[in-house]
Amino acid sequence: MTDELLEELLRARKARTPCVLATVAATIGSVPREAGSKMLVYDDGTGSGTIGGGKFEALVVEDSLAALRTGKPQLKTYPLHEASECSFGAICGGEVTVLIEPQNLNTSVTLIGGGHCSRAIARLAGECGMHVTVVEDRAAMLDGFSLSVLTISDVPAPAFIANRRWAAGDSLLLVSRNHELDQAALAAAIGVEGVPYIGMMGSRRKVRHVFDALRATGVTDAQLSRVHAPLGLDIGADSPAEIAVSVIAELLKVQRGRSGEHLCAQVSAS
Repeated sequence: MTDELLEELLRARKARTPCVLATVAATIGSVPREAGSKMLVYDDGTGSGTIGGGKFEALVVEDSLAALRTGKPQLKTYPLHEASECSFGAICGGEVTVLIEPQNLNTSVTLIGGGHCSRAIARLAGECGMHVTVVEDRAAMLDGFSLSVLTISDVPAPAFIANRRWAAGDSLLLVSRNHELDQAALAAAIGVEGVPYIGMMGSRRKVRHVFDALRATGVTDAQLSRVHAPLGLDIGADSPAEIAVSVIAELLKVQRGRSGEHLCAQVSAS
């Protein structure tokens, strides 16, 4: 893989851009490209790099888009000669086996706010294998985050939320520095049907205040019922690290459809 293609792949994964890495895994006879040749295919059918061009590459793109829908890798052989009934008219004379790998983008956590709790949640989420994005208007607050975290300071949180392409497994956590910012972000989130999980940190008093303010603008109780607020499980969390445990535990509980009860209780009941 060239440095340029590797860097593009890393950028796509960091930005959670759906894509497939197609690699020539093996060849027989006369073929357009040698084993190890690679290309990226995006969900709109565009791509970078080439594994041979022509009808053969068009078929790989088609199969890559199908793999994106299933999320399953595929090892497929393409005959480039007339002797095979599966041939598409190519006369190169050989065969190409291609490894088609949809990129696993993992569970995504978007944090609105870059304070102490956000840092702790981002750290634990990253250790759990989640892709983390932090949106914070104070650019200086983003310096301490891991390089693996996508940080955004030049787009207001409501605009980011409204324009993002949300997917299954995504979550939005509102942990900004004041209730006005959380309220504006929550108003945007409620207006986006595709956000699978919305959580807002704060006291019960803050939650009631924000919910009442949104109701006054026409937001319904049904819409507010989508919001996990106050965010987290009741474990008596106090420090940012403990709050992170509470938050990530609830997030995993909801996403995986688990009960959240004590494991020992399940043993006792069996």
